[in-house]
Amino acid sequence: MEIRIFDFKQHHTRSWRREMSAESIAPTTPSSQTSCCEPTCCSDSASEASPNSNSGADTQNGQTPLDPQLASTSTTEAPRADTPEEIRRAVREGYGQIARGQTQSCCGPSESCSGPEDGAESLARGVGYDEAELANLPDGANMGLSCGNPTALAQLAPGETVLDLGSGGGFDVFIAGEKVGATGRSIGVDMTADMLEKARGGIAIYAERTGLSNVEFRLGEIEHLPVEDHSVDVVISNCVINLSPNKAQVWREIARVLKPGGRVAVSDLALKRMLPQDVRDMVEALVGCVAGAVLVSETQQMAQDAGLTEIELEPRDRYIESMADWHDPLYSKILDHLPENTTPGDFVTSLAVSARKPQS
Repeated sequence: MEIRIFDFKQHHTRSWRREMSAESIAPTTPSSQTSCCEPTCCSDSASEASPNSNSGADTQNGQTPLDPQLASTSTTEAPRADTPEEIRRAVREGYGQIARGQTQSCCGPSESCSGPEDGAESLARGVGYDEAELANLPDGANMGLSCGNPTALAQLAPGETVLDLGSGGGFDVFIAGEKVGATGRSIGVDMTADMLEKARGGIAIYAERTGLSNVEFRLGEIEHLPVEDHSVDVVISNCVINLSPNKAQVWREIARVLKPGGRVAVSDLALKRMLPQDVRDMVEALVGCVAGAVLVSETQQMAQDAGLTEIELEPRDRYIESMADWHDPLYSKILDHLPENTTPGDFVTSLAVSARKPQS
C-alpha cells in the first residue's frame, strides 16, 4: 500500500481513462441570492443561527458543519444543535435558506459588496478554478461553497462517470459534465431538497450552453448513497465530508460505488492540529465546516480502512487565507478564541485527497 503526503506547493498530476453512457434529468426553477453591504450586515444582531453545508452529510452521532460563507447566518447566542435529529434539521434548513436566496450578508468569502456572483467567482478562482471552467455555468450554480477544485484534481476524461458527494447547487457537477463530455455522465447527490431544486433548475441552461445532456441530481445522504455498487469511475466532493458525523461510513460508501481501479478526488477541510475546545463549541464553528473537520492523519486512516490505496494528501492553505482576505467575521471570531500569536491557518487547511480503489 502506498500513502504519500505532499507539501501544498508541490504539483502533481495524474491521468486515468474510463467510458460510460450519458443521461439527463428534467429541470425545475432555480433560486437567486441577495447580499447586504451595510455596516451592520455582519453584526451578531443582524444574523440568525442556521447551520449549513454543501449538504449531503448524514447527521448521526452529533457532529456538524462550519463553512465561512454560511456562518454569516449564525450568532453566538443561538442554541446548539446537539442531537442527530436537531443537526439534520438544522443542516437542511440552513442550506435550504442558501438555496432559496434567504441569506442576506456580505460576511462570507463567497460574497462581496460588488455582489454575490462576483464574490463567488473570485473565491472560485482563488481555490483553483479557471475562467474556462466557470464560463458555461448556469447562473447561481456557483454559490461560493468550495474549498478547492476536485474536478481538476481528478483529471477527468471523456466517457467517465463521475459522482459528486454533497453537490449543492450543481457547481462541480456541471463543470465535471463538460469534462467527461457527451459519452460521460456526471451525477450529484444531495440531501437538501431546495439544493436539488436549484441544481436541477440549471440543467436546461447547462444544456443550452454546452450542448450536453449528461448530468443528473439525486436525493440522498453521502453515508447511504443512492448509487449502485461498482458503477462510477470517479468520486469527487468539495468541502462536504467534514460535515458528516460518520466520515468512516462515507469512505466505505465511496469504496462501494467505485469501479475496480476507480479513483477519488476530494477537496475538504482538515485539521493540522486540534482546535481549542471553545472554538469547537462556537455556534459559528458548527455552521461552517471547521468544527466537524478531523486531523489530516484521520482522513488518511479512514480512506485506508475503506480499502483505498495510492492515498495522497496535499494541504492547500489558500482557502483559509481567503477568510482573512475577505475580512470574514467568522475568521475574526475564531481568531479571538485562539492562543496568542496564532491564526486559523495554523489549525485548519484545505486538503486535496486522492486515492484509488484496487483492481481486485
